[in-house]
Amino acid sequence: MPPVIDLEAERQEILRHYRRLLRTAKPYLKDGDPKLIKKAFNQSLEAHKEMRRKSGEPYILHPLAVAQIAVEEIGLGTTSIVAALLHDVVEDTPTELSDIERDFGTKVMRIIDGLTKISGVFDYGTSEQAENFRKMLLTLSEDVRVILIKIADRLHNMRTLDSMPRHKQLKIASETLYLYAPLAHRLGLYAIKSELEDLYLKFTDTEVYNDIRSRIKQSQGARNRFIKEFTHPIEEELKAQGFDFEIKGRPKSIYSVLKKIKKQNITFDEVYDLFAIRVILDVPPEQEKAACWQVYSIVTDFYQPNPDRLRDWVSTPKANGYESLHTTVMSRTGQWVEVQIRSRRMDDIAEKGYAAHWKYKDTGSIQPESSLEDWVNRVREMLETNNSSAIEFMEEFRQNLFVKEVYAFTPKGKLVILPDKATALDFAFEIHSEIGLHCLGAKVNQKLEPFSYQLRNGDQVEILTSHKQRPTAEWFNYVITPKARAKIRDFIRDDRRAKAEDGRFILTKRMELIGVPFTQENFNRLLAYFNVATAQEFYYRLAMGQLDGRDIRDSLFTADVKLPAMLEPKTFDEEVQKIRGVRPDMLVVGEHTDKFNYSVARCCNPIPGDDVFGFETDQGIIIHRTSCPRAVDLMSNYGNRIIRAKWTAQSELSFLAGIRLRGSDRVGIVNDITRIISNALKVNMRSITIDANDGFFDGQILVFVNDTDHLDKLTQRLSKVQGVLQVERFDTK
Repeated sequence: MPPVIDLEAERQEILRHYRRLLRTAKPYLKDGDPKLIKKAFNQSLEAHKEMRRKSGEPYILHPLAVAQIAVEEIGLGTTSIVAALLHDVVEDTPTELSDIERDFGTKVMRIIDGLTKISGVFDYGTSEQAENFRKMLLTLSEDVRVILIKIADRLHNMRTLDSMPRHKQLKIASETLYLYAPLAHRLGLYAIKSELEDLYLKFTDTEVYNDIRSRIKQSQGARNRFIKEFTHPIEEELKAQGFDFEIKGRPKSIYSVLKKIKKQNITFDEVYDLFAIRVILDVPPEQEKAACWQVYSIVTDFYQPNPDRLRDWVSTPKANGYESLHTTVMSRTGQWVEVQIRSRRMDDIAEKGYAAHWKYKDTGSIQPESSLEDWVNRVREMLETNNSSAIEFMEEFRQNLFVKEVYAFTPKGKLVILPDKATALDFAFEIHSEIGLHCLGAKVNQKLEPFSYQLRNGDQVEILTSHKQRPTAEWFNYVITPKARAKIRDFIRDDRRAKAEDGRFILTKRMELIGVPFTQENFNRLLAYFNVATAQEFYYRLAMGQLDGRDIRDSLFTADVKLPAMLEPKTFDEEVQKIRGVRPDMLVVGEHTDKFNYSVARCCNPIPGDDVFGFETDQGIIIHRTSCPRAVDLMSNYGNRIIRAKWTAQSELSFLAGIRLRGSDRVGIVNDITRIISNALKVNMRSITIDANDGFFDGQILVFVNDTDHLDKLTQRLSKVQGVLQVERFDTK
């Protein structure tokens, strides 16, 4: 029997959320705004009155929560509140965009259009999510609020992901890490970016998430005492010098702690900078820079700075508008501590990103041509010049717009900001397309360099050109920016088209010469005979001499000539479709696997007991671990090819797993390790490598195990060997 719903209690809860939204927004509202918000709320309430979320709560609580995030955590105003309240109305109800435009105006309508998903059928190999994201970005040229509200929408969906089924959790969490977290970071929404990453970890690797969270919590008391002692002398001196300030300690996010553990191959206890001290100054805009350096001087009077860890984003802000002065200093307890020094305005921009950036820009305290505005312009340019598939576009977007920057200069001293690892050829295209297309090389700091030269911060670059120079396909290896890739692609495409025209002329003359009419049927015979897929490719090869025109003879067109079959497009394994029909909910690896073609992914080597998913390919299904390095990419871009999967009991089979050991070296330790593996636990070993240096050793062992329980027993026994300090599984290749 379904639970009885208390409608009056629900109505009161909805009103509580609505009133909270109005209270939060009140400081930003102008005359008439509350009335407009009320109208949007009532329309959304009516449109969604029969709808409920997976959790069972009334659907209207979702748009209310998105609007709350937009105001409270991003700092958006009335237009965004209205758009957030109505963002699902067009997609989920009979309401049309024209209705929205009539009731709320063109701006709100365009934002909602950008937020509304694309409907329709997507072919195998394309990604609905990538298409949706591309459409959303196209609206960026009109209104960046589309993306900010979309980020708010995604944040609330992630906060309420508990009620979704497991396979949906994995897909949504992977998309979030793949796109939305880096995008939030790029738009300066640091707090939201960190929370999205933490929530991704919570739903994809719950055990690791809970472990790190509890460890951070356990150390909270000691951390607070340390912060108090560390900041005391700084506070006293700041007061003595008349500063109006606030000091707070900011703990690192769970995801960033895990990233550091993996990147540096260390344990949790070895992560020294679990938090940062932030000094926020209340000073007028014209005094900010001098005040930040003055506070830096005070901090370094008390604590010794690490010269390699000074970061000056006050003089040159990051591309997302972030401004701050960072230094890492040695505390009196022998611990490195990161200190961030910034003004209240800078802190507001760091927390609320793009929206705060524009708020301050209106007051005239930010340069009109800021790096954040420049980034938005680059996104627009990329969208306008890009004609590749949605998946390729997403890959380029992530690679080029979510990375660090490199700062280089023209011979006249103009600053050019490019993505990290950009080359002299990228620099040439950034200056002007024609300079890029005719680039020969560069003079970097007065020294001749090839155009493949990777730029470094502070390089002064003069581009050398020649009117005879022409791009080739090889140039793609020497550029990373979307602008350069698009211009090279356009040139090669146009050049290929021109050569194809030459090839068509050659074929026409050849057909006249051998006395065969140039019909579609005869041309299809040529494509089949030479095994070429398209007309343009055939003409191009003919023009370039890759096909010899003399091989086109009249005898090819007689009916008795047997032609090779054209290549048929590959189809899916039919047995996979049958399995899907029988068990659409779950694929049990080892139960029906004799009926279809499957293999274990070599990138992560899953073993029974691991959390896994299936990925459809034209060679069959590949089984990946949900924590596989490629999982985020696959689930984000190819959601329609993901199959829920789990292992069945397969104790008779063995699977390859990698174990990494670190510890203190001693005589006989290798013998002790191998004795446990081979004799005590009867595990077969494929290889073992131990590298000892300065009294410590690092080892890697490849073993064959039955499942995760078997592997856990082995790692537990190895961790008890005298001298072994760390034992962990690693992904074998």
